[in-house]
Amino acid sequence: MLALKYLLIVAGVVMLAAALAITLYDLWLLIAHRRKLAAGEHPTFADDFHDALRGALPGSDSAAETSAEPVMEESGPIRWRAAVALALGASLPLLVAAGIVVIPAGMGGVRISQMSGTLPGTLYSGAHFVTPLVESVQLFDLRDKLFTAGVVDGEAAKKTAFEPQPLDVQSKEGLDIGLAITVRYRLDPHRLDYIESHLPQPVDSQIVPAVVDSAWRDLAPAYTVREIFSAKREEVRRDASATITKKLGADGILVEEVMLRNIQLPPQYAQGLQDLLLKEQQDDQMAVQTDIQQKQVRIAELQAEADAAQKVKEAEGDAKSKVVEAKGEADAMQYTLPLKQKQIEQSKLEAEARKEATIENADADAQAKVIDSKAEVQRRELLAGAEADRIRLTAAADDAQMQTEAKLLNQSPLLINKIIAERLSDKIQVVMVPSDGKFFFANDVFRGLDASPALKQQMQQQMDGDPSPAAPSDSSH
Repeated sequence: MLALKYLLIVAGVVMLAAALAITLYDLWLLIAHRRKLAAGEHPTFADDFHDALRGALPGSDSAAETSAEPVMEESGPIRWRAAVALALGASLPLLVAAGIVVIPAGMGGVRISQMSGTLPGTLYSGAHFVTPLVESVQLFDLRDKLFTAGVVDGEAAKKTAFEPQPLDVQSKEGLDIGLAITVRYRLDPHRLDYIESHLPQPVDSQIVPAVVDSAWRDLAPAYTVREIFSAKREEVRRDASATITKKLGADGILVEEVMLRNIQLPPQYAQGLQDLLLKEQQDDQMAVQTDIQQKQVRIAELQAEADAAQKVKEAEGDAKSKVVEAKGEADAMQYTLPLKQKQIEQSKLEAEARKEATIENADADAQAKVIDSKAEVQRRELLAGAEADRIRLTAAADDAQMQTEAKLLNQSPLLINKIIAERLSDKIQVVMVPSDGKFFFANDVFRGLDASPALKQQMQQQMDGDPSPAAPSDSSH
């Protein structure tokens, strides 16, 4: 919307400049033409061309006006209609641009009419349209503002946009006190029309300082310096805040906070108060020290009483312990003699028991030895019987085996060759030959074998079929 406003203004200004340029150009041509006529010169072709051009443009007269005689008329060559038309056309965008009002952020506006005065309602941030040449807009800042009065230190004074006003009030005692006050406030956006029509402008410098100064000067005499400085400082601030809020609120000014930043006491009172506080601190320190000493004395007394009571208790405990020990020893003596007698009897019984146990152990050992000897005899008899039975069984088994072998040899004489071959060497292979070989193998073996006569006799008997074994020979092989 702001761009449109500027565009309309530029268009109007351009049209006005065009109208003014046309008028000035026509006047220049007219003056130049009259100078030539006065000098007795005839208009040139260029002059005729300019005259024809003026006749062709809007607002010019008929072609008769371009002749030499009508040129003498003063109003003929100037294009008044074109200039007026451009001026009227330029007024329209300028009026429209004058009716567009743009209110920045954080601001509010009030319409002021030339006929009706201040109009009700508030115009907030944005674009608005008002009646051109009849209404105007007065802007107000709706953001929070700070009003500072009273004593200000160097850093705060540099940051403050205006010179702080002094604020000195009198206390209940009649002493002057310097206050440092800061009030944070803002304008009520719904009552800007009232502020514009009823309050002096600007409000920040005409209304707020006076109200704040009056409130604090009316409130301070109800309190003493000590109450304002320390005892009732917050209460004084609350009362002043309520008074200022009420007074400024009636005029459309909203108070957000009233701050009491600092209090400057009178020099003499400050020195006296400092001395008084120092004495009070010393008095409090003496009282504390006295209380501590009294407590230390009381602690020492209690400790002495506790030590005495502890010693009495210890003596009574020692006496009671000795009495108890004596009674215990007497009671122990009453039970010691029977106990010793019982111990002697128990020792005698233990000796008799050990003696009987020794005798019983000796008898048991003797009986155990007898039993062991009997068991050994029986074991040996059993072993001898077992050996005899083994020999008999072995002899019977050998006899049965010899009889069996004799029968087998009688039935199969070829087994002799096999037996001889197995007994000679385990590397000899047995070869089975026909039965009509007439024992050639055995005969050859017997011929090449250097055997004893007894062995030869035994082998001959076996070949002949005699089952009885040969008689043993004494000769060694």
